[in-house]
Parts: sequence; C-alpha cells; structure tokens
Amino acid sequence: MLENYLPQHTTARELLKTEIDNLPLYGYGIKAFMLSMIETAMRVTNNTIPNEAIERIISYGKEMLNMPVEVMDGVAEVLDQLKGKYRLVLATKGDLLDQERKLKKSGLEKYFHHIEIMSEKKEDDFKKLIKHLDIAPSEFAMIGNSLKSDVMPVLALGGYGFHIPYHIIWAHERVDTQIVNENFKQLSSIREVLQHL
Repeated sequence: MLENYLPQHTTARELLKTEIDNLPLYGYGIKAFMLSMIETAMRVTNNTIPNEAIERIISYGKEMLNMPVEVMDGVAEVLDQLKGKYRLVLATKGDLLDQERKLKKSGLEKYFHHIEIMSEKKEDDFKKLIKHLDIAPSEFAMIGNSLKSDVMPVLALGGYGFHIPYHIIWAHERVDTQIVNENFKQLSSIREVLQHL
C-alpha cells in the first residue's frame, strides 16, 4: 500500500518503530497493531494517505481478529496428560478481549486452573502471578516461544523455562543471547516437556 512512498523493508522498519513507541499506550495485540499501521501510514505519506487505504487497514485488522485459532500440534495431548498432576496456568500478554476470544476458540480453556492475561510479561509480572498462586518460584515452570517474554523473566526469579522456538516471532521479541542456566531447556516440540517434568 505504501510502495509509492518508501521501499517495503523501510516501511516495515517504520512500522516496527511505531509499534515499539506505542507499546506503553496501546500494549500488545491486533488492535494496537492496527493503530500503529494507521499512524505509520499517515506519517510515511505526510498525511496524504487516502481514506480508502485507512479503511483497508481496518479491514485487514478485523480479518486478523476473526481468523480461526490453530492449536499447535501436541498441545492438547500434552495438556491432557498434565492436567490433574499439575496446576496448569495460561500466562499470556495482549489485548484482553482478543486473548479471551482466542482461548475460547482454541477449546483449551478446560485444561487451566488459572488464566492470567498480562499487559507485560516481565519479572515483576511473573512475581505477582507466582505470589497469587501461593508457590515458590522454584515450583513454577513456563513454556513458551519467546525467550524474552516467556523464559528469561522466569529464570531470573528462580523458576524453570522451556523454550519452544517458532518460525514466526515478532522482531521486538527477538533476543540474541545464549542462555546457560540449569533450569532452562530448549525443546523442539511441546511433547518433550513430558520428559522433563
């Protein structure tokens, strides 16, 4: 849509910058992404973007919000095996309505003892969750696809972190670090969690 103004890779960089700048205001999620797309389009075009393009951005956002939820292979099977043996908690960040919608569409809600939708996933956020669960950090294990948001904060508190890389990850979530910690495991599939619990 903006190729007449900037090359695509430059536009993508501008959008990422807008998203990062807007995190304290909008948080995470598709609605925040839509607002950042509109803001970037207006800035890149010096406020000359046609209304039809703004309508198209909003339409793309609504399409994303209505996409079906695809549960990754093995997730339901592993949750089914862990339920009853452990208190399972879903800890995610993002827009409350969007995260609730995705959880409901996934059919996985029945597995969880507690659901925590956070505005951020940093050490203090996990500290509050662990306190709410009335457990020690050493009794808490986090499984996720983001080293930055899922694993590193929990390891810093003394918990366990299981990282399952995914081929798509937002640039803001990428970290270039090697984790050396006895409580950390890099897995290729969620099924491998069963070997470590």
